[in-house]
Amino acid sequence: MEQDFVTLTIGATKNIALIAHDSKKAELIKWCQDNKDILEKHNLCGTGTTARMITDKTGLSVKGYNSGPLGGDQQIGAKIVEGRIDFVVFFSDPLTAQPHDPDVKALLRIAQVYDIPIANNKATADFMIKSEYMDTEYNHTVINFRKNIADRANTL
Repeated sequence: MEQDFVTLTIGATKNIALIAHDSKKAELIKWCQDNKDILEKHNLCGTGTTARMITDKTGLSVKGYNSGPLGGDQQIGAKIVEGRIDFVVFFSDPLTAQPHDPDVKALLRIAQVYDIPIANNKATADFMIKSEYMDTEYNHTVINFRKNIADRANTL
């Protein structure tokens, strides 16, 4: 019988998603510049405009997905579900309405469901990137989704 939870491992080399709302892009770029020596040891990706700006301004290699309003947040969420993103830095603007707010909420929710570290501001990002876990493996326990689906299918 399968267990209700499984242990997953986030590797020593992290797959990090970098995202920022328009009013926070300059702050995220500055944060990336300040932490370039750490970030360059990891695999970076991000939503379209943010990824391109970080690459252009810092020289870091950042794989770009679509812009957030064009589905980039959903692409990042899908990569979390696939186990291809371990860590999210999302400098969000809490004071400005976003046209793709449901996508942002879905991304935050999926990061919680899969127990993925997510920073929504510079202070949290600073704490996370300076963590003792940044360059080591980290084991975390999540719901056994296969068992959950099988159990639900048997009860419906």
